[in-house]
Amino acid sequence: MTANEPGQDPIGTDNPTRDVRLSQLDARLKAATGAEQARSGTAPRKPDKGYRQGTRVLTELVAGPAGGALLGWFLDRLFGTAPWLLLVLLILGIAVAFRNIYRISQQRPE
Repeated sequence: MTANEPGQDPIGTDNPTRDVRLSQLDARLKAATGAEQARSGTAPRKPDKGYRQGTRVLTELVAGPAGGALLGWFLDRLFGTAPWLLLVLLILGIAVAFRNIYRISQQRPE
């Protein structure tokens, strides 16, 4: 070892035992995390259908009017008809959002 080299071994392919130890440690940590989640009942699970429906409703409420307004604004700029296409497509976006929300509400959560 020269005076310019660090006193540690380099990380990588030169030291394969380090990779093995890290992979074993990672496996033990995953096993311990899984055991703790099972013990405490906090294991990650899929959201309930009602929660997913609520998220869909929120998405419809935001995306319908926003999409209609954005498309209306762009077409108004293109054709020079401001603010008429913006208003028409905004109202159309709201109507489509409410129709989709009604359709979502007709589905039963399990």
